[in-house]
Amino acid sequence: MEQYKKYEKQYFLPPERSMDWAEKDAVEQAPIWCSVDLRDGNQALVEPMSLKQKVEFFKLLTEIGFKEIEVGFPAASDTEYEFLRTLIEENLIPDDVTVQVLTQAREHIIRKTFEAVRGAKNVIVHVYNSTSVAQREQVFKKSREEIKEIAVAGAKLLRQLTEEAGADYRFEYSPESFTGTEPEYALEVCNAVLDVWQPTAERKAIINLPVTVENSMPHVYAQQVEYVSKRLHYRGNVVLSLHPHNDRGCGVADAEFGILAGGERVEGTLFGNGERTGNVDIVTLAMNMLSQGVDPKLNFSNMPYITSLYKTFTDMPVSPRQPYAGELVFAAFSGSHQDAIAKGMDWHKEKSCEKWTVPYLPIDPQDVGREYDSDVIRINSQSGKGGVGYVLQHAYGLNLPRRMKEAMGYAAKRVSDHAHKELKAPEVYAVFEREFMPQEGSFSVPECHFRQINGIEADVTVVEGDKTTVVTAKGNGRLDAVSNALKQHFSLTYLLTSYEEHALAKGTSSQAISYVGIDANEKTYWGAGIHEDIIASSIAALVNAVRNYMSDRA
Repeated sequence: MEQYKKYEKQYFLPPERSMDWAEKDAVEQAPIWCSVDLRDGNQALVEPMSLKQKVEFFKLLTEIGFKEIEVGFPAASDTEYEFLRTLIEENLIPDDVTVQVLTQAREHIIRKTFEAVRGAKNVIVHVYNSTSVAQREQVFKKSREEIKEIAVAGAKLLRQLTEEAGADYRFEYSPESFTGTEPEYALEVCNAVLDVWQPTAERKAIINLPVTVENSMPHVYAQQVEYVSKRLHYRGNVVLSLHPHNDRGCGVADAEFGILAGGERVEGTLFGNGERTGNVDIVTLAMNMLSQGVDPKLNFSNMPYITSLYKTFTDMPVSPRQPYAGELVFAAFSGSHQDAIAKGMDWHKEKSCEKWTVPYLPIDPQDVGREYDSDVIRINSQSGKGGVGYVLQHAYGLNLPRRMKEAMGYAAKRVSDHAHKELKAPEVYAVFEREFMPQEGSFSVPECHFRQINGIEADVTVVEGDKTTVVTAKGNGRLDAVSNALKQHFSLTYLLTSYEEHALAKGTSSQAISYVGIDANEKTYWGAGIHEDIIASSIAALVNAVRNYMSDRA
């Protein structure tokens, strides 16, 4: 693409490299979370949420555990203003939740914002102005000093109006387009704002460093964050906040690297909704921490419920491959993956493991409200014996012999491949029944009588259409005697090489299932049978195996 020639780097490295963050290998504690779904997320929707939807979304966010929620830009529209007033006047804000409101560093907008928050108990007033080279030159046409003065004037007005209101609102400042700003200049502006506010330990200020447009690799952002973090005035009384967007698809990495570099707070949205490619996805960030043994301080244990409400409120889809939340993120169709997961699950259960180490599953799906049977092992033409066996065992209690699982795996693959579709558990069981327990066949054995004479002698009733024959044969056991009778009657040659059985449920009245494999012509033919009586189930399994052999031979 020749178009590459018109692009160049639009970010600035700090004048002094800051790389201490790179010595750390993991986020060790959750940041302060601030949801901006109701502001940044809402303004990015094709059809913004109604007042009712925003109220219900706010309730969901508090239910998840957010303690700071940016509820809107109340000076921007009547709907935004009305929403905040509804939350306040109807007493919908929990005592431990702080609402955050956004305002540009412009006097009339700031004053309107203060009208909107009157009566709220816990408030963060978030003021911003753009500081990037592109915005200074192209949009505002102002010098660095003039842009800084806009920020300082806004900071002074916030302090003045808060004192006039007799309130103790907290303040937040964002140098918008921080990543397109010279880091030393962004630091200069932030410190000028802090000098106005003079934050204390009891009333900390927030400095927010937004990736308004993601235009560098994550390690560059981390260096920018660390540079500012080490040089902020009143550092112990400042909460350093991050607000990544996802233009390069690295929003989560920006946030994680930024936390390592000194970030203590993250602003983002559920599932990454937001302008253009979206905000950083707080669900992914929080679950990444959980998967490393860090308490994220947010509750996503019922992900299907959260996902469903999110779709209703925003009319936005959640990708089937969305980390931790998508419909298919735990699904394994590949045979080798299914086999490893099935064995890992068995190992985890047998060893009573305290830590989760199952192959291919970074977290336990049940921790986010998903089910093993319907969400993890899923069957299509790519699946193998392990996955098919797992579905039959966990959904129907069938513990197939190892070699029979292989035959069943091929049978399910054939059906899925021909139909070009995934097979749900009932469809897999239907294939099992059709292949190994057919209701009809070339013959049946409705009755057997046994006598103990030099081993076991059996009178086996064989029905073929309208013809009924009683065949007598001996064997070293009941099943062997019946097998010899069938060989004799049909002039068959095979070896009975596999027989297993188990109860389908606990209790004296439970049914038993038997599996029989017979070898002939270098091939194994399988059958299964279910009955309250174990002898009857084993004979049914043998009959089905012989039927399959005869059908193949024919």
